[in-house]
Amino acid sequence: MAEADLLRSLPSVHEVLERLSPALARYPRPLVVAEVRRAVETARQELRAGGAPGPSIEARVEQTLTRLERNSLRRVINATGVVLHTNLGRAPLGPIDLLPGYCNLEYDLAAGRRGKRDSHVAPLLERLLGTSAIAVNNNAAALYLALHELAAGGEVIVSRGELIEIGDGFRIPDIMARSGAVVREVGTTNRTRIEDYREALNERTRLLLRVHPSNFRMEGFTARPELRELAALGREHAVPVYEDLGSGCVVDLRPYGINEPLVSDSLDAGADLVSFSGDKLLGGPQAGILAGKPEIVTRLRRNPMFRALRLDKMVYQALEAALRSLLFERWDQVPALAMIRQSAQEVRARAERFLKRTGLTAELHDGFSVIGGGATPEQSIATCLIAVTVPGLVDVERRLRAGDPPVVARIENERLVLDLRTVLPAEEDELAAALRAAYARS
Repeated sequence: MAEADLLRSLPSVHEVLERLSPALARYPRPLVVAEVRRAVETARQELRAGGAPGPSIEARVEQTLTRLERNSLRRVINATGVVLHTNLGRAPLGPIDLLPGYCNLEYDLAAGRRGKRDSHVAPLLERLLGTSAIAVNNNAAALYLALHELAAGGEVIVSRGELIEIGDGFRIPDIMARSGAVVREVGTTNRTRIEDYREALNERTRLLLRVHPSNFRMEGFTARPELRELAALGREHAVPVYEDLGSGCVVDLRPYGINEPLVSDSLDAGADLVSFSGDKLLGGPQAGILAGKPEIVTRLRRNPMFRALRLDKMVYQALEAALRSLLFERWDQVPALAMIRQSAQEVRARAERFLKRTGLTAELHDGFSVIGGGATPEQSIATCLIAVTVPGLVDVERRLRAGDPPVVARIENERLVLDLRTVLPAEEDELAAALRAAYARS
């Protein structure tokens, strides 16, 4: 059939509305009409592009409305072994009972007057870190706020090897430029000395910036000054020193094979200000934490951009829950930390019980989990992997992703690979049911 004939064969909006299933009557009519028009136009564009006729207009409309009615943001079972999976929301959250209705977000119940929204986490952060702190909506925002307040119109001295890209095309120099600060690069890509910072100091210097390479490692002929040296230089010239830590490790994870600098170590080394993410090794929701000298934190809080970058009431609830668990050392209530703290033997024991309970045939072999999320590059944790050989592997993996709840796993060496380290214990029965359903159709 010629293209013109195919185009003429497309039904009118009125015809489609007449033929739609009565079940669609539950949807608002303006929405249905809009989706019919959208579907007709999409089909017309496909035919003009030389494509074959696709599904009927009625089927397109019904599929679209069903998809729109379903939540797009869904709980996912992460069986990949990547603890802070960026595409799956980084740090998994523990149970949170979101407050319905109103809440005292900015109301002082004791005094009966307006309060400050950061009062819900400030006391926890101060006790956890030993200094004043505030939170904004992510660590890039924290970096922007710090530079905007402390260095706008002046120079920020930073090592050339620390002008990194932090993900999805966001680069430290670009954020610095938007803040109004002028970047003053020192040293070389692989080696920067304290003398480089000293020689770059001038009357326009407002800040000494140090960026922790949380998403990459540089090895070989490399050097950079210790933070204590940089802090001493800053004190000598009355220039604040700010370290962007990124990963936000507040618990010593070295016993579990993860060597990442602690926030407290940076503060003890003399940094005037540090910032880090809330949804990485802190184990909470997306947020950017700024902690340091009280007078600097007060300045940041008073900056007009603090309001633009502030947290929502739901994020405050999640952050407060994570911080309280950390403060009282309830590690098992912070899922990311609970996952990291599992030994390979514990993961193997879980895998053995899982296979016995489900009756699935699979091999167990040693492997590695990773932290992910732009934290601890090239560091891994020994684990036990469940490896399954199944016909139609690609289709099985796709069906798992399309399930309810979706399951995300790995494909390695023509086998489906599952790492229970990143599967919450309460999710094991759902995972078993999803696997059985996917395999039954293979």
